[in-house]
Amino acid sequence: MNDMMGKETDLGCRMGQIEQMIRYAYWNSGCKGIVIGLSGGVDSAVAAVFCCRAVGGDKVLGLSLPSAVSKPSDTEDAAMLCKKWGIEHRVISIEPVLDGFKATPEFNGSRYLLGNFMARTRMAILYFIANRDQKLVCGTSNRSEYMIGYCTKFGDNAADIQPIVHLYKTEVYTIADELGIPEAIMKKTPSAGLWEGQSDEEEIGLSYAELDASLRQLELQGWEASTPGEKKVLDLVKKSEHKRLPAPNLLASLKKP
Repeated sequence: MNDMMGKETDLGCRMGQIEQMIRYAYWNSGCKGIVIGLSGGVDSAVAAVFCCRAVGGDKVLGLSLPSAVSKPSDTEDAAMLCKKWGIEHRVISIEPVLDGFKATPEFNGSRYLLGNFMARTRMAILYFIANRDQKLVCGTSNRSEYMIGYCTKFGDNAADIQPIVHLYKTEVYTIADELGIPEAIMKKTPSAGLWEGQSDEEEIGLSYAELDASLRQLELQGWEASTPGEKKVLDLVKKSEHKRLPAPNLLASLKKP
């Protein structure tokens, strides 16, 4: 019983810290609100609800940014989430932007390259709205994906605040349950929606439970792999380091003014 109460207290404390971080960043920025891209998935749902709890749903704008391959149910789930927490919800299709780029001579890439372009297009729209309306852009990256580089540089990993980037995906689900995220969102197969039938776990090649277990163990072992599974994850971590570091530069070598 005491252990259970201790876990609940620890979870409540961690959630309170996230809300305080958002609140501090919001107050410090002088901005008038927060804008967040809502994919219909659990990560963006949890991040959005944390924003609501921190500054109020009336100051949060949720944008659904579907393409031709997006599932209508994802936009419907995002709308349901917004209604429940009092968030303004808008839908802006990115298809006209994609069509314009596809019409240029430079468009001859794979679905992977198009997927990255889609992620950057969505972030460009979020920042356009944020700049226009004096809002902060809230990120939706979790620790599991961030650590292995399962994100697009200057796309979905760009943001002014990152409420859940320190949480493993399995922890996101635990907190989502505590926050009362709708079951339809909780139970759907995680997908970035970059092409039809795309699944995050299938693309990564591991379940989130396996990925999180390896990341936790690697951290305990000083980032030394002891199993083939850990070696696979460690390779992904090393290969994607450039996504977590600032661009190489020589500013530090210049004389200060």
